[in-house]
Amino acid sequence: MLELEVQDLVKQYTDVKAVDGISFSVNEGEVFAFLGPNGAGKTTTVEILECLRPPTRGSAFVCGYDITKEREVKEIKKKIAVLPQDYNALDKLTVKENIELIAEMYDKHLNVGDVIRLLELEDKANARFENLSGGLKQRVGIAAALVSDPKLVFLDEPTTGLDPRARRDVWDVLTNLKKLGKTVFLTTHYMEEAQVLADRIAIMNKGKIVAIGSPQELIDKYGELKILIIRKADKALADKLEDKFELVTVIANGDVHIKIENTEELYQITGLLTQLKAERDIEIQTPTLEDVFLKITGSKISEEGEAK
Repeated sequence: MLELEVQDLVKQYTDVKAVDGISFSVNEGEVFAFLGPNGAGKTTTVEILECLRPPTRGSAFVCGYDITKEREVKEIKKKIAVLPQDYNALDKLTVKENIELIAEMYDKHLNVGDVIRLLELEDKANARFENLSGGLKQRVGIAAALVSDPKLVFLDEPTTGLDPRARRDVWDVLTNLKKLGKTVFLTTHYMEEAQVLADRIAIMNKGKIVAIGSPQELIDKYGELKILIIRKADKALADKLEDKFELVTVIANGDVHIKIENTEELYQITGLLTQLKAERDIEIQTPTLEDVFLKITGSKISEEGEAK
């Protein structure tokens, strides 16, 4: 079953197309990620799907309801929950009080204590929001989004600005959302985040979806070959490797890089090293989503989310 179905969606601002004719679908129960730099059109798309701004043209159905029909928009808002980029709560209220406040806005909602336990916030339930770390504040935001028991959760750049440890704590929470059967729509500019969390990824660049698929599908289609690195090989070993294998590069520091086309070739190389009794440090580099993004767009994404 589809939770989201989007066809030829466009958002035009005077001379700029923030969203330029994108089409995609999201399956029930999957984590779907929009991956791209700031200004790619990720947040604009999410805000259209959340019924916060109208599209210029195109169609979108959220949980089976049409975003362009006012009576259906009311139903959409009952089915979804949102964690915006700059989530904030009432500083002087406790964690529990903030979540209770959101719960009271809905006719039906989950038990607040259950949600607090789910997000592992029991120790902070009576702490004021203003005294929490960045990672804990995001966890409270996810708890507030979950308390309405939504079918579909929108998380817009949920780990931006967090340190690596706090970021991974949030990843653990997002993994648990999938176990609960929630459909998650995630926007992010962090390659590793998309690769670790998402079932499928749409890479966005300049308002367009330039590639879509599972992390492994994207890597298989657009990534380069694996590279076997032999550290500090002497000239005799380097010459033998160049004679026997095709995609060999000798680096100035003495390392040898060999692009590996299949597992059999890897066995041949390691077999030769064993035969020659060449004891060397060996490393295998595999392609990543960062390699995929660079190949497709010609740019990388900085820690701050800028294309460079």
